[in-house]
Amino acid sequence: MSQLSQAVSIHPYFKVNEGQRSAFKALMTKFVERTATEDTCLYYDFSISGDQVYCREAYVGAAGVLNHLENVNACIEEALTISELYRIEIHGPGEEIDKLREPLAELNPEFYSIITGVSK
Repeated sequence: MSQLSQAVSIHPYFKVNEGQRSAFKALMTKFVERTATEDTCLYYDFSISGDQVYCREAYVGAAGVLNHLENVNACIEEALTISELYRIEIHGPGEEIDKLREPLAELNPEFYSIITGVSK
């Protein structure tokens, strides 16, 4: 089974507090530096639109997601002092999603189970 067939993606959306855009941009560098050390990260990047920040990221399986969240926990805590995490989605195979429901319950994410698609 390929790593991509077990990929789980996280889709967090932040609304940056007024006057904190530069601080959040600096924090993105910390997030990226920490995430770059993770073997199970498939991709990780940030996009900005006005005061909205989106992180596009995927990991090999639920274990990769949990490892990542532990690795960047200090960055997440810092981000929450200068922004609001107003939406978070988790997408992946149903069996991997089920492994995340309890550990991520506090984040109140929307879970999406993959039904069909193309894998190359």
